[in-house]
Amino acid sequence: MTEHTARLLSPHARCEHFMLPENGWVPNNRRLPVLLWRGAIDPVAPDGAGRFEALFAQNGWPPQWRDGVFDYHHYHSTAHEVLGIASGDAELILGGPHGRVIAVRAGDALVLPAGTGHCRLTSGRGFQVVGAYPPGQQWDIRREALDERERAAMEALPFPASDPVAGDDGPLRHHWH
Repeated sequence: MTEHTARLLSPHARCEHFMLPENGWVPNNRRLPVLLWRGAIDPVAPDGAGRFEALFAQNGWPPQWRDGVFDYHHYHSTAHEVLGIASGDAELILGGPHGRVIAVRAGDALVLPAGTGHCRLTSGRGFQVVGAYPPGQQWDIRREALDERERAAMEALPFPASDPVAGDDGPLRHHWH
């Protein structure tokens, strides 16, 4: 972890990881777990979006947008994704219809391997998310099953060089292999 990453990452940050099974038309990812960072950044410090953008950029995941999470089930087959909860709170469902419901709040981050279904169920006022992707990966929006060729391409996506939250020696490097 670089000194700059250590300054941006909250000392109270903790990372959970879990697998999601295939769920109908949502492939999820058979090899790579979701990483859920609780308190990745200090939720009360100003400009959560700017701090997540700096953290992700420092760790080689260029930030691409600020917005929310779509309120319909979808996944990305052409890119891994990190979502930094910059402000507010929400309830998300991961893994597709009838998947795993999680509550997120300002300061949390999610690293979603390609194929991971996600959808916003509810959100509070001011809910804002920063989205970033590994270099060279362009996201798509999928709402239907993949054919065999598309699934093979998704599963062949290269692993990111670093964890978008913790850097070179973060949990992604230990759990994604």
